[in-house]
Amino acid sequence: MNDAVIVDVVRTASGRGKPGGALSGHHPADLLAAVLAAVVERNGLDPALVDDVIGGCVSQSGEQALNITRTALLAAGFPESVPATTIDRQCGSSQQAGHFAAQGVLAGAYDIAIACGVESMSRVPMFSPAGDADTSGERLRRRYPEGLVQHGVSAELLAARWKLDREELDAFAARSHRRAWATTAAGGFEGEIVPVDGHTVDETVRPATTAKGLAGLKPAFTGTPGTERFPEIDWRITPGNSSPLSDGASAALIMSAATAERLGLRPRARYHAFAVTGSDPLLMLDGVVPATRKVLDRSGLSIDAIDAYEVNEAFAPVPLLWQREFGADPDRLNPRGGAIALGHPLGASGTRLLATLVNHLEATGGRYGLQTMCEGGGMANATIIERL
Repeated sequence: MNDAVIVDVVRTASGRGKPGGALSGHHPADLLAAVLAAVVERNGLDPALVDDVIGGCVSQSGEQALNITRTALLAAGFPESVPATTIDRQCGSSQQAGHFAAQGVLAGAYDIAIACGVESMSRVPMFSPAGDADTSGERLRRRYPEGLVQHGVSAELLAARWKLDREELDAFAARSHRRAWATTAAGGFEGEIVPVDGHTVDETVRPATTAKGLAGLKPAFTGTPGTERFPEIDWRITPGNSSPLSDGASAALIMSAATAERLGLRPRARYHAFAVTGSDPLLMLDGVVPATRKVLDRSGLSIDAIDAYEVNEAFAPVPLLWQREFGADPDRLNPRGGAIALGHPLGASGTRLLATLVNHLEATGGRYGLQTMCEGGGMANATIIERL
């Protein structure tokens, strides 16, 4: 069987996902085009050799409609002969794109593929594709007659179930900013960031953030419809211990080990194991636990054999409950900060985490890295890579 290797992985710096943010003046197709062009240019690769480009995007409407990955590929100057598709596995969309690309290589269907993702939350706001539409249908309402809830309320339910208090959540959020800023100041992100009009530093990182300062923020989801049936909620989730709305794009160049050797390219890592799973759509965000169990079982590795864990910080309860469930070393968990500081441009986050994980393993000499991402509707992806 072929090895599926990661030759390179890049991203934009994050921009605040609101008007006036550093990337808000850029069409999302142009953001994605920037990383697609960079990932082939950095490696001297003829883009005509790419068999497929698989992109993740969550809000596929407006400027992000009609297969934005194909639009971006053409905008990046790729030959018209190179195909592309856009997928939606909610927040894990580009992580799933990486799985599909690598699995295509492993199956022999691709020699070279690019996995990528984009989200401009300033230009295509979250939930805007649905508008006033009924996205559930009668059959789903019959299965869940009391109704499902939005992701922020799910985070509250998880905090209550795992007995995570406000102080613990805020302390974790402050740590995310502290670690992200330390990495930024040391130049640790420079190798993965593609400049966009000179924007090279994650706009969402706040170096002065402290747990004491975060304690003054008000809960964000108080009074959300349907929450009256959950008396255990004491409202701990705030804008400070949640990931911010963000703009960004990312891309990974994936190929067979034999193709990399033939082209004289040095692989940086290889895919070791994959998993994807569903979970309770009411709790929604705890799918990282069964997905991690599944990928560890498939890999034959223990949690202690993994040198770094990237658990997406959609909300602080997610990595904290994950850490508790696995008894994981907190020093290995999101060692360069996470989405609370670095931003969460939905469709781009999967390959963004991959970029940070590969660079961290190279900088520290670690061998294995694990990445997992909770996803809307109750799902999660998990990936284990091995540094080469």
